[in-house]
Amino acid sequence: MTQINENYLKLKAGYLFPEIGRRVKAYSDANQNAKIIRLGIGDVTLPLAPTIVNAMVDAAKEMGSAGGFHGYGPEQGYSFLIQKIIAHDYTARGVQIAEDEVFVSDGSKCDCGNIQEIFSLDSKIAVVDPVYPVYVDTNVMAGRTGEVGPDGRYANIIYMPATEENNFEPDFPKEKPDIIYLCYPNNPTGMVATKARLSEWVNYAKKMGSIILYDSAYESFIQDPEIPKSIYEIPGAKEVAMEFRSFSKTAGFTGTRCAYLVIPKDLKGKTKSGEEVSFNSLWNRRHTTKFNGVSYVTQKGAEAVFSAQGQVEIREQISYYMENAKLIREGLNKAGYKVFGGTNAPYIWLKTPRGLKSWEFFDELLGKAQVVGTPGSGFGPAGEGYFRLSAFGKREDVISAIDRIQKM
Repeated sequence: MTQINENYLKLKAGYLFPEIGRRVKAYSDANQNAKIIRLGIGDVTLPLAPTIVNAMVDAAKEMGSAGGFHGYGPEQGYSFLIQKIIAHDYTARGVQIAEDEVFVSDGSKCDCGNIQEIFSLDSKIAVVDPVYPVYVDTNVMAGRTGEVGPDGRYANIIYMPATEENNFEPDFPKEKPDIIYLCYPNNPTGMVATKARLSEWVNYAKKMGSIILYDSAYESFIQDPEIPKSIYEIPGAKEVAMEFRSFSKTAGFTGTRCAYLVIPKDLKGKTKSGEEVSFNSLWNRRHTTKFNGVSYVTQKGAEAVFSAQGQVEIREQISYYMENAKLIREGLNKAGYKVFGGTNAPYIWLKTPRGLKSWEFFDELLGKAQVVGTPGSGFGPAGEGYFRLSAFGKREDVISAIDRIQKM
């Protein structure tokens, strides 16, 4: 009989969001008249902006003509989109990025999960705790970790706790990491990193010979102009960091699927014999081998995001979600909860009341208010005693949810 990859058996019982879905379904089946409000998974609710839709419709019509049909495109992405990405997200911030340093993909989740393939299995990873589960789970699947311990932590992973006690700003690892996962604005805590702090991370990575995997999927929600939107705003970052970006939350592409990964050619790793190799070339080989590219229609929609009207429309949507975040944050404060985040990110991180465990509070919130959030412990052991609410709901649902919570 064919053997399985036993690393999968190390994983905890289920991925966080399917477990939430299972519990919500069980409650819904038993309470069929309940109107459940979902502020858990970070899925957008506003429709695609008109400029994006029009661009995709026009592209679809092109595909229906002999002269406009597009078959396989470049796996790395069409130049028309990559040029707009560079001009808007990098050149405008004084950062020089070359076209062949940008790789268009079908999502940052996929990129964050797949990127570990180009690193040695001997690489030691460091993650902020709590953390987006994909970072940890994909390394477990690959065999880069040991078994999970009674404390919920996997052996051979460096955990960097981010809690109220350290203002959600993790300390640098004392043990040398080969790969450091950073996410700012942070999912799940909603916190951001200042330019000074990011500079410290870049300097630390240089000193330790580490690589930073910088997940910047929520950069468009930053309201404070002093907070950097790209790690490449930090001098020297191109030598130690690759950056993940997404259209999912920025432009509502959660169901449309488009993102991109920046890997500067200055970013190098070493073979066992000491030879330097560009991570850019390794990822290009992986990307072109295992991926056939994002559809032409989708990339034309993504290009429209950077048009003048497209920018107006997506900024309106971002403002809508950030107003939701404000309503949630202020409403929870009024109800006596201790709340973090929600000012430069679409996530609100709250401390569970009365010392409740995260899943205990999940069940209480669902049972008493019919509101769904995300238990903090699902993001890692340091998330125990915390809870995440998403600002991506509809305005009327957000208002209703806060009213229900205040009446609990």
